[in-house]
Amino acid sequence: MKPTTLLLYGATGYTGELIAREAVTRGMRPILAGRNAEKLAALAQELDLEHRVFSLDDAPTLDTGLADVGLVLHCAGPFSRTAKPMADACIRNRVHYLDITGEIAVYESLARKSKDAFDAGVMLLPGCGFDVVPSDCLAAHLKRRMPNAKKLTLAWMSTAGISRGTTRTALENIHRGGAVRVNGKITRVPAAWKTRAFDFGRGARAAITIPWGDVSTAYHSTGIPNIEVYWVYPKSFVRLLIASRYFGWLLGSSGGQSLLNRQIEKLSAGPNEAERARGKSVLIGEVEDDAGNQKIARLSGPEGYSMTVLTALAIARRVLAGDFKPSFQTPSLAYGADLILEIEGVKREDI
Repeated sequence: MKPTTLLLYGATGYTGELIAREAVTRGMRPILAGRNAEKLAALAQELDLEHRVFSLDDAPTLDTGLADVGLVLHCAGPFSRTAKPMADACIRNRVHYLDITGEIAVYESLARKSKDAFDAGVMLLPGCGFDVVPSDCLAAHLKRRMPNAKKLTLAWMSTAGISRGTTRTALENIHRGGAVRVNGKITRVPAAWKTRAFDFGRGARAAITIPWGDVSTAYHSTGIPNIEVYWVYPKSFVRLLIASRYFGWLLGSSGGQSLLNRQIEKLSAGPNEAERARGKSVLIGEVEDDAGNQKIARLSGPEGYSMTVLTALAIARRVLAGDFKPSFQTPSLAYGADLILEIEGVKREDI
C-alpha cells in the first residue's frame, strides 16, 4: 500500500469535481477516476492530474484500478448500488475507504464489514461530508455533555439548494418512507412523520422528520437508543413526501422512477459558486435523559456542499498521514467530537 496516494472516484460528478478542484488548491494530487473517459480526461488535463477510467461492475477491473492506491474517496452515487463493490475492493486490496453517502442502509451494510476491514488493516468511514460529519460530531458532543442521554434529536437547514445527485438518491428511496431509531432499532415510519419547530438562530422554523444518515451513525457513535432527525423543507418537497404515503408504490415502480428521473435531469447540477459562497448551514442537537433533563447545542458553518468538500479533504489528509482506525468508523469515533471545529467557518454553541 502507498498510504500517500488518494484516488477520487466519481471525480466528474457535481460534488466530486468540487472536491477535486479544492484538493488541487490545497496542494493535494489525487488520482481522478470514474466511468466517463471523456469528462475525466478533460478534467485531469485541466488540473494536471493522473486519471483512471474503470467501472464498478467487474472485480478484476476494480482491483486494477486501485493498484498502488492507499485511500479511496468514493463520490459516485447512488451509494446503495456503488458502495458495496467499492468497499469490497478496498478491503481486498487493503485500501482505506471514505465516501460521502447519507443513506442509512449503506452505513448499516458497511458496519457489518467492520471485522473484515479490521483484519485487512483498513478503515471504512462512510459519510465524511455534510452527511454526516457536522451532525455526528454534534451528537457526540451532546453525549459528552449528557452521558446518560436516552433520546437524541437532530435538525438542520441550509440556505442553498441541493444537487441533482442528492435529489435522485432521495427520490429513489421515496417509496420507503421515513426512518427513526426506537429503543436501539431502526424503525420505519411514514414519510414526513412528524413536524417540529426549531430555533436555528433567527426564530422558529418548521422541520419534518427525514431518514437522514444519523439514524444509523449517531447510534454507533453515541449508543443513544432513540434518534430522530429533522430537516427544514421546501414546501413542494414535503407535499411530494406526504403523497408518497399513498402513492409510494407507484413512485417506486420502474415507470415512476423513470418519470422522476426525467424531471431530475431538468434541474441544475447543484448550487453555483455564488450560491455556495452565500449559503450557510445550521444544525440543532438536543439530548434528553429519562428524567426529562435536556442539553441543547447549535452548530453553524458553510452550506452543505462546501462543508462536504472541506470535511472530506480534512479526513482524507488525516488518513494519508497515517491517522486512522482499522474497521468501520464514524467521523466522531475516528477523530472525536471536535473534529468539526477544525473546519473553517464552523462555530458551535451550547444553548
